[in-house]
Amino acid sequence: MRVDYHTHSTYSDGRFMWSMCEAAERADLEGLGFADHCNVSTRAPQQRAKAALGFNLDMTYERRREAIDAMNERFDLTVFDGVEMDFDSRDIDAIAEFLDEADFEYAIGSVHHLDGMNVHVEPYFAKKDDAEKAALVDEFYGEAVALIESELFDIAAHVDLVERNPALRDYATEDHFHRVAEAAENSRTHLEINAGRILGEYGEFHPGPDFMEVLESYDLEFVLSTDGHTPEEVVERTEELEKFAAAHGLETTELNL
Repeated sequence: MRVDYHTHSTYSDGRFMWSMCEAAERADLEGLGFADHCNVSTRAPQQRAKAALGFNLDMTYERRREAIDAMNERFDLTVFDGVEMDFDSRDIDAIAEFLDEADFEYAIGSVHHLDGMNVHVEPYFAKKDDAEKAALVDEFYGEAVALIESELFDIAAHVDLVERNPALRDYATEDHFHRVAEAAENSRTHLEINAGRILGEYGEFHPGPDFMEVLESYDLEFVLSTDGHTPEEVVERTEELEKFAAAHGLETTELNL
């Protein structure tokens, strides 16, 4: 693993850039990409969430770009200017317009919300019955396919994110996995091997084992991503990703930046 494209700084929910860059050097990485969270939806729930969380990269990306330039001068490391964009097919025109305007070096797309709620909020989804949960998971994978087919993104992040939530876990089907794999095989968008919860309660990479078994039957290349929010996560997860890629004989690649 030479480059980690999916990390976060204080411009969303991560740590100071300099501390993340120091960690990347300790992990023997040659490149580090900051892909802070961004949402450009005009819908009221998303506007409220942005205000509450302070995720305002759509307004601060130019200042962050200056900070990235400073990191490139300070460290023996290539530091990339990326974004992790919340994807909802209802916002596709606004997303396309913003990405064209901002001109990041690369863009990661993520489906983070279902039914107007962040997919991590277990109590909200735990109240749903089985049919409702199954329908929501089906919607999630439909959005993941739409994200890939939009051709707006270089990377599709954690395409089975619903598995992190115990209330939504195990509702995905093999058909969902094939739909995502087929879309990715016919797209410029790369899937990532995301280590965001490998050392936590969930304890798996994204995509999970059953999903990976399906993906390995397709002609796909993967990028490796720590999804690191702290320096320690960058170091520890890089090691786990390298072991995983070697054990599976995965075809990994780097973005042409």
